[in-house]
Amino acid sequence: MRKTLAIALMLTASLGLAACGKKPEDKAQDATKQTEQVQEKMSEAQDKVNEAAKENAEAAKAQVESNAAAAKEAAPAAPTEAPKN
Repeated sequence: MRKTLAIALMLTASLGLAACGKKPEDKAQDATKQTEQVQEKMSEAQDKVNEAAKENAEAAKAQVESNAAAAKEAAPAAPTEAPKN
């Protein structure tokens, strides 16, 4: 009698716990939502990478211009007339 009662209680408990779990459809919907969120975050990250690359290119261009200006200032002025002896 005890075995039968114990088996019946275990079966009832397992069926009750199985009914509490999420359905596969719910899990699929959750996975779809998470996938969409990940794609949005990846898109945002790519936009930030693109913006950083653009800023780096602009900074490099400004550095080249600055170096050219510094070189021009540092170069001695070329004489316009030849020295007379």
